[in-house]
Amino acid sequence: MSRIGAQPISIPIDVSVFIKDNIVIVKGVKGELSLKVNPDINIALEHKTLILSRHANTKINRAMHGLYRALINNMVQGVSTGFKKELELVGVGYRVSNIGQLLELSLGYTHNIYILLPEEIKIETKTERNKNPLIVLESANKQLIGQVCAKIRSFRMPEPYKGKGIKFANEIIRRKSGKSSK
Repeated sequence: MSRIGAQPISIPIDVSVFIKDNIVIVKGVKGELSLKVNPDINIALEHKTLILSRHANTKINRAMHGLYRALINNMVQGVSTGFKKELELVGVGYRVSNIGQLLELSLGYTHNIYILLPEEIKIETKTERNKNPLIVLESANKQLIGQVCAKIRSFRMPEPYKGKGIKFANEIIRRKSGKSSK
């Protein structure tokens, strides 16, 4: 039996869940999210807890059981507390600014990079003297915020020799020694 899928999902007081035709709609303080669930997975709402079960015990059904439980749990957590990611720009001359949902990155290329972010994501940029610039992203959708962070990081991945690039604020980059002298 799936260990993750068997765990019930407790729903906070300020979150409401609706199930209709295998579509789960979760509403909360931070927004509203929906997910279409495979018909092989049963969803039952009992006393502010969601319980997922499966019809058959095939390998694909076992995998989907845990997957949908994790996705619905992330939706409940997202609409109640939200998700926050911080990206740090490490490098001389690396700058960031935003105007509304338009993010402008200056990463040492001959041109600046402009990214238009989705409306579901709140963005904030911080630039302080003698500190690396920060990008703070907040959203109720964990998948969307992770995808946007991966896209931003792809413009300048952290490199292991000097540590320059775009990294998460709490990420530790394993450093390599450069040329070894005799």
